[in-house]
Amino acid sequence: MADLPLFLQDQTEENIMNRMLARVPSDIDKSEGSFIWDAQAPVAFMLSEAALWAQEVLRRGFASTAFGEYLTLRTAERGVNRRAAVPATGTVKFVGQPGKKLAKGTLIATPADEITGESSIEYQTTADVTLDSNGEGVAPITALTAGSQGNVPAGVIEVLLVPTSGIISVSNPAAVTGGADEESDESLLERYYAEIRNQGTSGNKAQYIQWANEVPGVGGVQVAPLWQGPGTVGIYLVDMDKRAASPAIVEAVQQYIDPTMDGQGEGKAPAGPVVTVMPAKEVPIDISVQLTLADGATLDMVKEQMIGGITAYLKQLAFADPLVRFTRIAAILLDIPPIIDYSNLTVNGAADTNIQISPGEVAVLGAVDVHE
Repeated sequence: MADLPLFLQDQTEENIMNRMLARVPSDIDKSEGSFIWDAQAPVAFMLSEAALWAQEVLRRGFASTAFGEYLTLRTAERGVNRRAAVPATGTVKFVGQPGKKLAKGTLIATPADEITGESSIEYQTTADVTLDSNGEGVAPITALTAGSQGNVPAGVIEVLLVPTSGIISVSNPAAVTGGADEESDESLLERYYAEIRNQGTSGNKAQYIQWANEVPGVGGVQVAPLWQGPGTVGIYLVDMDKRAASPAIVEAVQQYIDPTMDGQGEGKAPAGPVVTVMPAKEVPIDISVQLTLADGATLDMVKEQMIGGITAYLKQLAFADPLVRFTRIAAILLDIPPIIDYSNLTVNGAADTNIQISPGEVAVLGAVDVHE
């Protein structure tokens, strides 16, 4: 925030007290403990508090220094609303007695961890399911609590919260994804600045990006004008983890911008263009490298650090930089303290070669092969 105005500077309790006592006639006792001193001390304290309150009012009044609900109120004045949390979605497979029916709303969960104190994550099915002749059935699920905590890898949902006769097991064959926390102050402020500095109007590219970003769960947008020729617009999406957006997020953006997909202008998009919303195509980035490690370091420990560093780098590139740089990945390796040196580094099977990411694609970490 800019410098405080002069009338709010140095407004400490001591300074205010000294100024007040200076205005008392010199022939009156104003030493500490006197009547005058005791009468003015509470006033000085309250005035110093009021100065702090005034500083906070200024802080909350400008977008760059506002936070929390105050930033929400500030950005809402320009129609930029904080995006709500989004529940994760996926599928589960039930195994049991052929013909067994499970109603929509069946509750399943991950197991709680008594050692770490981690609680279970609960989900519910969003459609009825009947087990086939092999005793298997697949149902879509959504997390009961919105947020990124609902994103879990494959094979961890295995608890049927209400035991049901005829059901042997439940599991999620693929990762549950798409969950996103409530939008952070940083993200909201960034969108606010984009709104006021890059005005979207009349359905230009900036406006399509703004519209898509207004939908909870969207972590990045790329617009393809004339996607399938004149009168068509393609919109590619990634989620908050910079992975391909889930079907639920894609559908939400489609309904928001052009629900009928016929150019009738029933959504945010103007009449005329036919808008198609799609998840970005994931491009796996496979890493293979031979490492020289410091004493006491293990491949598993180093691999975990590699995955974290390279994943963070690829997230920075999503819809921002179309080039995955070989040298940047090499630098990430050398920034990991236990790695003394490396050799035979390849990215997608090639050495010293950058990977070009095409429009509508997003680079994601694939297989990581490390050996000594």
